Amino acid sequence: MNICNREGGRCAEMALVCLTDFEEYAKEHLSKATWDYYAAGADECCTRDDNLLAYKRIRLRPRVLRDVSVSDTRTTVQGTEIGFPVGIAPTAFHCLAWHEGEVATARATEALNTCYITSTYSTCSVEEIVAAAPGGYRWFQLYVYRDRKLSEQIVQRVEALGYKALVLTVDVPYTGKRRNDIRNQFKLPPHLKVKNFDGVFQQETGAPEDYGIPANTLDPSISWKDVYWLQSITRLPIIIKGILTKEDAELAVEHGVQGIIVSNHGGRQLDGGPATIDALSEIVDTVQGRIEIYLDGGIRTGSDVLKALALGAKCVFIGRPAVWGLAYKGEEGVREVLQILNDEFRLSMALSGCRNVAEINRNLIQFSRL
Repeated sequence: MNICNREGGRCAEMALVCLTDFEEYAKEHLSKATWDYYAAGADECCTRDDNLLAYKRIRLRPRVLRDVSVSDTRTTVQGTEIGFPVGIAPTAFHCLAWHEGEVATARATEALNTCYITSTYSTCSVEEIVAAAPGGYRWFQLYVYRDRKLSEQIVQRVEALGYKALVLTVDVPYTGKRRNDIRNQFKLPPHLKVKNFDGVFQQETGAPEDYGIPANTLDPSISWKDVYWLQSITRLPIIIKGILTKEDAELAVEHGVQGIIVSNHGGRQLDGGPATIDALSEIVDTVQGRIEIYLDGGIRTGSDVLKALALGAKCVFIGRPAVWGLAYKGEEGVREVLQILNDEFRLSMALSGCRNVAEINRNLIQFSRL
């Protein structure tokens, strides 16, 4: 954001004060194909857009005169303390936004003491990410491939590297139809690779590919029995990402997973599904505290975080805003995005009468007739 001083001819940099400022900066500075890739939703983008709009329909019921002179944003996820209940969701190809890519994201999340879910589709390897931020708290996002050995090998690698959980993405038996990616014929530039699979695929030039790996590598036959298979090859906790209904939440608990991320893949898979914040309550009511529930999709302000926690999420994760931070200033930009959300969340908590996350509950939410 540059504001030019006409007399002096100098450009002063204007501070970016909220996440939408970072979004505007990224849109201005990234190539069209890269911006379109990150921004894409499926089909008409109804679900992508509703992820944001749904928060605006929810009203808070603030309590006053509660002595909020001291506040504490810390929480725990899977028994580990983090500084505040906002982590980084798995998003692909960070090197498209900033030359250091996921390495910068890892350093920023380590600096703010929160959780970074590393994507399978990273443009840095899991080893490079650990080397860059050795003290960081990390989970690894996993797909199940037709060749189970591929999935098994990456699980063994991340377990040996000290990743603390596996996040199994379950909403991609096939890739959603993202119109702009088709129009742009989106492909990773030649200097970038899906680093975790470097040398694994012997691709013939011109062979069809799907976001950096050969087409038809993902397994559409994935089912609940694959959760048992995953449990048989790892000791890590398994968190299922992509659940939107109480029926699937109950099945997740029955299959012995340790957590659920309520997610619609940023509106990039099925268009016409619910906003994640709208799906949260029925899942929380069904799970009844038996496992932890997290959420991603549409978080743009500290009050969004507060609303998600009030409705029963233990922690939320941000996807696109982390990429906007990278596009702005790499590691420093991601730190700024996280710090803004932390500061806004702390302020929203205090203005609602909450001194710590334990005091946030459903009484904060106004259930108006929509």
